[in-house]
Amino acid sequence: MLAEVVRSGFTESVHRGSLVVLTGDRVRLAVGDVDSPVFPRSSNKPLQALGMLRAGLDLDDADLAIGCASHSGEAVHVDRVLALLARHGLTEDDLGCPEDWPLHEDSRGDRRRRVTMNCSGKHAAMLATCAQLGWDTASYLAPAHPLQAAIAATVTDLTGTPIPAVGVDGCGAPLFALSLTDLATACSRLVTAPPGTRRRRVADAMRAHPHLVGGTGRIDTALMDAVPGLLVKGGAEGVHVLALPDGTTLALKVDDGAARARTPVLGAVLEFLGHQPPPLDTVVLGGGEPVGEVRVPAGLFGSGPRA
Repeated sequence: MLAEVVRSGFTESVHRGSLVVLTGDRVRLAVGDVDSPVFPRSSNKPLQALGMLRAGLDLDDADLAIGCASHSGEAVHVDRVLALLARHGLTEDDLGCPEDWPLHEDSRGDRRRRVTMNCSGKHAAMLATCAQLGWDTASYLAPAHPLQAAIAATVTDLTGTPIPAVGVDGCGAPLFALSLTDLATACSRLVTAPPGTRRRRVADAMRAHPHLVGGTGRIDTALMDAVPGLLVKGGAEGVHVLALPDGTTLALKVDDGAARARTPVLGAVLEFLGHQPPPLDTVVLGGGEPVGEVRVPAGLFGSGPRA
């Protein structure tokens, strides 16, 4: 059990899952099944971005950050994605992701758009890679496309493990399964790579532009703003990865996919590792007033519950 929902002093619900904390090759903490494959969803985006850089993509760090993003669809995100496309003679219509509302409710217009879908930055970077290398842009999401083959080779290189399964992500892109241990290992290798390398560029771009990676009110942005040198990337269905500058890395998966379970776990892990997280919303409401919390159960980290 990773998290429990306590209402009026009564445990109302629980969320089970798995997590691993690595420092280098040393497992500092393992809970649940950390070696069977899961779909990391958008937590794969830093690895996909590295695959694009290795293939030959040339772009600045802010565009690299939006290529790693699950952005909120605010104006700053939309404008950057459209500009990245325009520099390569492409438009919103070339994006292969589905139309969606922005995650930032105040940025909603009168219709769903491809560019406001949270993965549009990744798709724009994929299209830019194809345009720069002379690859077909219409078929860029096909698993056999040279772009996707290059990304798969990079994921395998970072983890040292063959990809056990390939699916289709919510945005339509190929999705590579990884174990939590392999996901943590791969992200650790990004933050500990020598400065100036492609691996380090991915980590540094995300950490330099946390608002582009997430957006207003998003937990990835809040955590990277609060903890110097922290790299954080969440994914759908209860997946999250975070890496400290020394390479200490967490990867977690909530079995039922509940997003609310991740927040207290991420905060508790940072405390476990000696860092102070920012205030995180773990409040349970009743009648519009706080009546409980979502919290980490006692003993998960060798101490009492943490909100």
